[in-house]
Amino acid sequence: MKNTIVVSLIVLSFVACKDANAGEKDKIKLAHDLLGKWENKSVDGTLTENWTKVNDSTFEATSYFIKNKDTLHFEFISLQQKTDELTYHSTIKGQSGDKPVVFNLIVSDEKQLVFANLKQDYPQKIIYKQLSKNNVVVEISGVQQGKPSAEKYTMIKLK
Repeated sequence: MKNTIVVSLIVLSFVACKDANAGEKDKIKLAHDLLGKWENKSVDGTLTENWTKVNDSTFEATSYFIKNKDTLHFEFISLQQKTDELTYHSTIKGQSGDKPVVFNLIVSDEKQLVFANLKQDYPQKIIYKQLSKNNVVVEISGVQQGKPSAEKYTMIKLK
């Protein structure tokens, strides 16, 4: 009888702890609406982000800015969930030794994800703010040439 009670308490404790941590371990689910192709067209050119789900803990994207037929910017992005941490990894060929720069999630809810890396000069902060199912604002900010700088892009979901 004692053994049955002890085993039951252990199982109950395990299940309770697992449920309590479930929200923390599913932060990547907050980014689920990013999946798909997004675009911002302006007189300066076209910014495109293509997000795909690799698995339950990783989303990947390519981001590129094209003016006329020239690619002015190309970036590989990944969102990675490890335990209760969600991180944004940005790799730009020719920058940071071709290694990813990691930004940590500092704010999250159903409408926005805010990532920061204060050791980075530009950007130091990356924000994805969902306006609707088909509209998201991407804002990057930091210090450029010693001065605060920020850029905003209203992206429209294509598919």
